[in-house]
Amino acid sequence: MTDPAAKLDAPPRKMSRETRRQQLIEATIETLALRGYASTTLTEVARTAGLSHGLVNFHFETKEKLLAETLLFLSEEYRLNWQTYLQAAGPTPAAQLHALLRADLDPAICRPSRLSAWLAFWGEAQGRPMYQARAGVNDETYNTQMEGICARLIAEGGYTGSPIRIARIIRLTTEGVWLDMITMRAPYDVAESQATIYTCAATFFPRHFGPDGLA
Repeated sequence: MTDPAAKLDAPPRKMSRETRRQQLIEATIETLALRGYASTTLTEVARTAGLSHGLVNFHFETKEKLLAETLLFLSEEYRLNWQTYLQAAGPTPAAQLHALLRADLDPAICRPSRLSAWLAFWGEAQGRPMYQARAGVNDETYNTQMEGICARLIAEGGYTGSPIRIARIIRLTTEGVWLDMITMRAPYDVAESQATIYTCAATFFPRHFGPDGLA
């Protein structure tokens, strides 16, 4: 995956088509974070990338296509991140839930430009159909995985409650923490963000989780 910081450096004259497209997607993420959905244009993306408007137009043709590809990239990046964490976790549902919670605060995902770009997509009502078409399947995969882990943890620990609702509440807590991190004037740090999410998990699974993570 391209280092976002590298995209602003003077690019070599010749780059592969895929590398150039990735450079422009990274520039789009930065532009969304700085200017928002409505003010992100091909011209602004070109300026952020240090390239010509014509080159951006050559690779993506329209703003809509560029935003759709950027959304797909963010969705796939998020999916690969949590799946990597899950594959490295132990076989128990507590270890797997812990892995998913840690994945959501991984620096590769949980950084201002990424979170602000997500917020730009979420806040754009007209982008919802595109969101569902491009990223909805990944959302469903994540939700199904989280619900299954919660169901197993409920059974193993003798807990009560709906795994679907518990998974939803944990997900909404994570998204709320992300929102705080990019909208609060003085946001709390990553350690406090982790403690907040773990406290949510501990509310439903107190014998397995505490504010510091796995009990």
